[in-house]
Amino acid sequence: MSEKDYAPLSIACVRGLCDKLYDKRKFAGVEIEKMVKDFSDAKNTSQIKRLIRVLGQDLMSSTNPNVKNGALMGLSSVAVGLGKSCIDYLPELTHPIVACFSESESRVRYQAAEALFNVLKIAREASLSQFPAVFDALARLSADPEPQVKHAAELLDRLLKDIVTESASFELSSFVPMLRERMYTRNAFARQLVVSWVSVLDAVPDIHLLPHLPDLLDPLFKMLDDPNPEIRRMCDVQLNEFLRSIKKDPSNVDFQGMINILILHAQSPEELLQLTAITWIKEFVELAGASMLPYASGILCAVLPCLAYSDEPRKSIRETAATVNFQLTKLVVSDSSPQTTPLPSQEGEAGGEAGEVTKRLNLDAVVGILTQMLHHSSVHTKVAALDWILHLYNKLPREVSDLESSPYYYKFLQALLRLLAADENLLEDRGAFIIRQLCVLLNAEDIYRAVSRILQQERNLRFVATMVDVLNTILLTSAELYDLRLQLRNFNKPATHSLFLSLYGCWCHSPVSLLALCLLTHNYEHCNTLISLFGDLEITVDFLTEVDKLVQLIESPIFAYLRLELLWGADSEALRGALFGLLMLLPQSDAFRTLRDRLHCVPARPAHPAHRAAHAHHAQPSPAPHVDFATLLEEFQRVQAAHRAYKLVDRSRGKLLDKGYE
Repeated sequence: MSEKDYAPLSIACVRGLCDKLYDKRKFAGVEIEKMVKDFSDAKNTSQIKRLIRVLGQDLMSSTNPNVKNGALMGLSSVAVGLGKSCIDYLPELTHPIVACFSESESRVRYQAAEALFNVLKIAREASLSQFPAVFDALARLSADPEPQVKHAAELLDRLLKDIVTESASFELSSFVPMLRERMYTRNAFARQLVVSWVSVLDAVPDIHLLPHLPDLLDPLFKMLDDPNPEIRRMCDVQLNEFLRSIKKDPSNVDFQGMINILILHAQSPEELLQLTAITWIKEFVELAGASMLPYASGILCAVLPCLAYSDEPRKSIRETAATVNFQLTKLVVSDSSPQTTPLPSQEGEAGGEAGEVTKRLNLDAVVGILTQMLHHSSVHTKVAALDWILHLYNKLPREVSDLESSPYYYKFLQALLRLLAADENLLEDRGAFIIRQLCVLLNAEDIYRAVSRILQQERNLRFVATMVDVLNTILLTSAELYDLRLQLRNFNKPATHSLFLSLYGCWCHSPVSLLALCLLTHNYEHCNTLISLFGDLEITVDFLTEVDKLVQLIESPIFAYLRLELLWGADSEALRGALFGLLMLLPQSDAFRTLRDRLHCVPARPAHPAHRAAHAHHAQPSPAPHVDFATLLEEFQRVQAAHRAYKLVDRSRGKLLDKGYE
């Protein structure tokens, strides 16, 4: 190789530069430094460019690590010799140095880090023009397995941070996508590097990182479940700092851009990650208010299952979730309230409409989530879902004004019945309370009509019979259904006929409940017909228990009017016949003696004139022609035949074929 191949470098200088001994390389570097100063003073740019080309291309193309190290030291010496003038040659200096960060030889990677450090230290702010390539190289170097190289990367990292934080020309918007991409790495050292960069940038008063938080939030949360405790600590501290900044200045926060990220991570099984995400959601709901309503279904999907936590380690998660749930319910206002709320201002927005947007619940999505939650294993979650549905009906009456055609109405009732069918304990403990509350908040007649219609499609006949008994008890005893009882007693109205017919088919599943309904509606002749068929039914302990309860109801204040009708002489013959028939069904128990004593109190002589006047005032006319009791009786017999077949199959298999509600 001839001397002119390395000009303006001498062969001796090249040999010294590529020697194994550091002192010889250093001596050659000083010679290059002096040479470059002379070229610079003489403004001989062509020679400077040739020198850089020899070092960065000719020598750097060698496969010998010593030659590469010599080239790196030479480029570093060129930068030192040029001083501030090196900014005119930054691409030519940095590109070959950065390329060496991928070398397999650790000595070369270390020398490259040292050379780049020297170049950046001299160029300072001007080096930001090469920032993407430099940061990419630094990110790779931070994960280097060689400790000496990693140490060099740390020094380079500190220098680069100093340059960025003191510079007014740093382009944050260009850097954030680069940072985000590298935050998804799984390497612990690389993760520490990028989190430290987020922390440093956030601490600089003149750098506004908060508007870019939607791009950084997801990878930061993903690092919260890192196996390295130091990385988890760093992310936790930084997220707390971000949240503190959000609470201090919410006007510049893109809540909508981040809420779905939080919803996703709030469903994580990792405790720290889940608690942090739900804590953020709590602050978002409090700070952003009604602008969070469009995301209510996702928020509920995240927080309602957390109400099921009972263990001490997750107590904070449960309590925070309960707070979010409560805050969200307060945001659902009545239809008459304003539905627009100021939004945080965003950069680039203009015009009067930019600061406001309609905030409405997506009821389809919300009801869908609440329906799912009704099947959760936790009673706390189920009750919270029920409370939400009742709250929606209470606050948004216009959305459900037409109950018969409302999809939400039937979705809810169907889901409620599925829940009660699947959880016998809930049906026993809370079923009656839930139905009564529904009748308070909504129209009791509509509830009974709709539930009856749904139950008639149910295949689990045992559940239907149980549910009818519950509905019948509520109808006959609950103060909330007083008006509905009065309506059924006034059987001379066509509207009452319609209600009676809508209930009858469902009540056929429970013979005693059906008998009570007919007693309530003064259909005593039909009561006698039904009782005559009871002898063909399977008289079980449960059946007799229901008859016993009916006798107790007849003795209660609710049926006082019925007992008074026994005074009407011949006009009460059908009623007395029904009660005597009921008496004959009972074994000689306390209920039997109670009813027998009542019937013995009926006077043989005609009623007092005052009683006759009352009877004339309240007398019920004959049922309207369109109430076809013969057809109703056939329906009762058909339903009871279905129950016999159902029990037969149930007994033969030893279990119910279909305990679920579909």
